[in-house]
Formats: sequence, structure tokens, C-alpha cells
Amino acid sequence: MRILIKEGRILNPDKNEDFVGNILVDDGVIVKKTKDKIDGPADEIIEAEGCFVMPGLIDLHVHFRDPGFEYKETLKTGADAAAKGGFTSVCTMPNTKPVMDSPEKVKLYDERAKKEAVINVLPVGAVTIGQNGEELTDIRGMKESGICAISEDGKSVMNAGLYREAMRIAAECNIPVMAHCEDKNMVAGGVMNESQISKKLGFKGISNAVEDVIVARDIIIAKETNATLHLCHCSTKDSVKMTKIAKEDGVKVTAEVCPHHFTLCDEDIIADDANYKMNPPLRAREDVEALKAGLRENIMDVISTDHAPHSREEKQKSISESPFGIVGLETSVSLTMTELVDKGIITPLMMAEKMSYNPAKVLGIDKGTLNEGKIADITIINPDEDYVIDSSTFVSKGKNTPFDGYKVKGKVKYTICNGNIVYKDKE
Repeated sequence: MRILIKEGRILNPDKNEDFVGNILVDDGVIVKKTKDKIDGPADEIIEAEGCFVMPGLIDLHVHFRDPGFEYKETLKTGADAAAKGGFTSVCTMPNTKPVMDSPEKVKLYDERAKKEAVINVLPVGAVTIGQNGEELTDIRGMKESGICAISEDGKSVMNAGLYREAMRIAAECNIPVMAHCEDKNMVAGGVMNESQISKKLGFKGISNAVEDVIVARDIIIAKETNATLHLCHCSTKDSVKMTKIAKEDGVKVTAEVCPHHFTLCDEDIIADDANYKMNPPLRAREDVEALKAGLRENIMDVISTDHAPHSREEKQKSISESPFGIVGLETSVSLTMTELVDKGIITPLMMAEKMSYNPAKVLGIDKGTLNEGKIADITIINPDEDYVIDSSTFVSKGKNTPFDGYKVKGKVKYTICNGNIVYKDKE
């Protein structure tokens, strides 16, 4: 299939390119990228004037709930939601049922993903068997079966000695360790940020130290083992500080921020609404400003969603009783455009870097560029289109979002994965 993308603003971080031009895709590959006119026939012509043309977005952190919790999300619905959100590759976390903790499970999942998903689904393997924190998984075997990283996401491996051995093996296997930084011994039943807001609402709080203690520990272990450490869903000002110091010290560390953490703070929680409950929680305004500064200054490398779908019934419960997590795949682009790009915190080229190029570098995969000869994973966004987020229109099974009714700017118009148009905005 030949696809001609005409007169779009091409944003290619790998070459620091930002220009208006044309791209020709043929048989799944970018064969031409130029400021000049491209002649010749095409099966599909996309008029992209006024639109951003970026490398296909890559989300390092999603939960598809499949196998075991298909009532929340499936491989197919998660992948379809990702395509609508502009993502051509996603990394699925291992806290499924059963846990993704063996080469056999990884291989079966990878085979299913290739059949059922319209995008690239890259499984992440668990650090410990059953995520019980007691015995390491066969990390080498899972790498051979197709994992892109290891993570105990949803919890931390509290046994530092065991975690150090996992990092050592991951370094040998040349795969990153994706860290969910939470000292479970300090959580003590907390459900939202520890502050005057939590006291006012009558909920137990989660202090910044719950995250910061493990961030510090994991950085120290990564330094010792020479592992590639990726800090997931950072939410505190001190996470930004420690990431900066670690990088200056030569530690191989990267860090991600989620749109909800750079958009909302705990002051936005004015009632008992579980759609505002996520882990880590919405923090104080000063934390939000630190995260945005970290993104602007390239301390924080990646924007990920931590897409975590739950059923309506689960999220209709009180904050104290409902599960942690919100969906994010179908709102990430618009929130990033509205809160960061439109407000001049990051440039459009930096957005492409943090949502595609840098995630590809974290994984060590040959994606995240619009270079000629590369697989055609491309996302086209209209930066000027205003709309109101409506959770009832989500492709994801999960409708759990605090952004329902939120006015935003920037909409995905096309998602092209492996040279195929997998999403097209019909409006």
C-alpha cells in the first residue's frame, strides 16, 4: 500500500527536523521524506496541511488486563484504544492473571498480540514469580521469548538483594528495568496524597517519601549493577531532583511523567470521586510544577500514560474502597498538547521526542523516527482542533477518567502502524 502524506509539519527528533513537507510510504516503509513535491500514484492521499506528522507514539506503560481481567480490558480493546490515541507501540505491564512471569506465558501472549492487536504490543515480564517478591523469574528465558523489559509494576520488589540480582541479569540481557517506586511498608492504607486535602476529605494519605525512598534505592542499585533503570509514573519534586543528580553521576536512568500528574494536583479533588484515584496519587501543586520543569529541562525523558482501566462498578465505589488507576491512552495527546505544548512548556519537536523517540531509545528498538528506510509508524495530529473529552466515546472498555468534560486542544487524525492506517478520525 502506497500512502502519500502531503504538506504536514514533519517532526523528526532523530535528525532535529521540523519542516513542512511530504512523506511517501510504500509497502510498510518510509521511502521518501522531503520538502519537495512528491509525484506519482498513491492508494491513500492524506492532506496533512496544518497537522503535526510525528513518528508513531510509543507508550512504555499500559495495563491491558488480559489475561484474567478481560471485563476491564482485552488485548484487542486496549490496542484499538491505543491506535485511537496515536500509539503504534505499547509496553504491557505483567500484573495480569496469571502474572506474565515465564517464557511460556510470554510466548503465548506475544503470539496472541500479533494476531489480535492492530499495533505493536511489547510484553513486559515480571521480576518475581507471581509478583510475590520472593523468587526471581527466568529473566533470560523471557527475554528470548519476547519481553522488552522487566517490571514489578503495581508494587515494588521490597527485597533489595533480590532486586539487585534482577538488575544484574537485566543488564546482562540488555533490557531496562521499569521501576514502580513505592515503599509498601510506608503506604499504611493511604489512598490519596497526604495533605490538608486528604485530611479535609477524611482519607488516609500517601506521603511523597513513599515514592522517594524507593527512587533513591533503585538509583543506587542501578549504579552498582550498571543496569538501565526507567522510573515509572514519577509524581514528586524529589523524584525530579534525584533523577537529575543520578544522570549527572553517570547512572543509566530515565524517567517518565504521566499526563494526569502534570495536569492535576490534589486540590482538584473536591469530593469522593474515585476517578481521581491513581497510584502514585495526584500530588501537591509544587510537585506538578517540578514535573513540568523536569520535562522542559529534559530531566524527565518520557511521557507515558499508565493506562489502567477498571469497570464502572469498581470506580463507583468510594476512594477508600475503589482500585487505583485511570485510563489514559485516548487523552494523552490532547492533554500533552493543551498543558505542555500550547502553554510553551515544551515544543512540538520535544513532544515527539518524549512520546516516541525517547521511549524507543529506552527500549533499544529501531523506532521513533521518520527516517527514510524505516518502518512506517506515523502519527498525525491536528494541533488546533478543540474538543471536549467524552468518556462515553472511548474505545477502551475503561471509562474511568477525571477528564470527562475537560476542554482540550489537539486531536489525533491518523495512526499508521507498519504502513497500515489503523486509525482514522471520522469527524
